Amino acid sequence: MDRAVICLLGTSDQAERVINELRAVGFEGDDISILLPDKQATQDFAEDQDTKAPEGAVTGAGAGGLLGGSLGWLAGIGALAIPGVGPFIAAGPIIAILSGAVVGAAMGGLTGGLIGMGISEDEAKQYEGKIKGGNILISVHTDHPHQNKVAMEIFEKAGGIDIHSSFEANG
Repeated sequence: MDRAVICLLGTSDQAERVINELRAVGFEGDDISILLPDKQATQDFAEDQDTKAPEGAVTGAGAGGLLGGSLGWLAGIGALAIPGVGPFIAAGPIIAILSGAVVGAAMGGLTGGLIGMGISEDEAKQYEGKIKGGNILISVHTDHPHQNKVAMEIFEKAGGIDIHSSFEANG
């Protein structure tokens, strides 16, 4: 049964370590998602108030050397402007999930996307608050209980918080 293991990390160094360890144990780049605040876009927006980021748009992101290049290994990378939440950089399957949530805006961009990943509404709201506060979300798709355990151990070893395993929503 498909599961997602999710955690929050406080620094880009932790996130880079987690991505590299997941890769080293055999997870594929298209099974890993990352979502982090785009601090540069926030700064640029604050400096140029005449320009409004297109809310809900997904565009190509020049993440440069962010996370030491680890993001380049993941499937797809993009910039997201989530209404009411702000600008983010995302990579992996989470881009499609959040893009749908942003366009539909049924439950609110980030919370709705997290619910779509199989997280309860209450937990999704808690995650959203912590991500808004600067934490980095990493999610990995697992097919087998052993993979689930390995991912959780990697997250714990890196100092991840709010580690959660859930069934992924299909469809």
